[in-house]
Amino acid sequence: MRSSVEIYNVRTGRAREVWQTDRLVEAPNFAPDGSYLLLNGDGLLYRLPLDGGEVVQVDTGFAVNCNNDHGISPDGTEIVISDKTEFGKSSVYILPIEGGTPRLVTENQPSYWHGWSPDGRRIAYCGIRDDLFDIYTISVDGGAETRLTHGEGRNDGPDYSADGQWIYFNSSRTGLMQIWRIHPDGSGLEQVTSDNQGNWFAHPSPRNDKVLILSYDPSVFDHPRDLDVRLRLMDMDGGNLKTLFELFGGQGTINVPCWSPDGDEFAYVRYFPVNS
Repeated sequence: MRSSVEIYNVRTGRAREVWQTDRLVEAPNFAPDGSYLLLNGDGLLYRLPLDGGEVVQVDTGFAVNCNNDHGISPDGTEIVISDKTEFGKSSVYILPIEGGTPRLVTENQPSYWHGWSPDGRRIAYCGIRDDLFDIYTISVDGGAETRLTHGEGRNDGPDYSADGQWIYFNSSRTGLMQIWRIHPDGSGLEQVTSDNQGNWFAHPSPRNDKVLILSYDPSVFDHPRDLDVRLRLMDMDGGNLKTLFELFGGQGTINVPCWSPDGDEFAYVRYFPVNS
């Protein structure tokens, strides 16, 4: 086996395995109705039914180089993907939930989607411009992008709080990667974590009470796969930060929003060593 797709219940503290495969799959999103997970693998997207049905490929049209930055709109009618087929660098596209032809949203490349505003009107993403990794938002209809950070270290992984008041992201502006948050209008920047771990991919719960993060040892640069990492949970302001469990993972484990609609569970991917 290479990948184990699992679901953890924060109320019971128990995890369950929902699918194992010898393929490399990544970044599960819960469907808004909780009936399936959306995953990527080999440049394509797949639906994994949670009732035990067969895994089904999603029609993404010409976009056959999708990375693990994808998600589903709050109303459940659209999918957002990040794909490099058209331009050779990642761009953000939106397509119908049932699949179809992707519609370009971001004119500037590379851009990597990470969050959808609760009202469905804007998306948040990491954009690399002149070698600077920064946080941007843009209308789902495209147009001008709004820049929220300005090269203060590497900034990545933006995701909206359920009330739309905050965008959480990770930044290396203080040296080690930590979690920060900022209002969507660019005001109120706050540091949320400040410990001796490399913290990535903050995902606020739909209940607006907790934030899930992935943490590396402080010696690890970037967010590689196939390392011992920790999934941790904290209050919205960073308080009561605790480790839920450790696993072999990293890149692909929780890159994108992964909470169940009711906020009781989250999905993640555990990996097995290539030579195991």
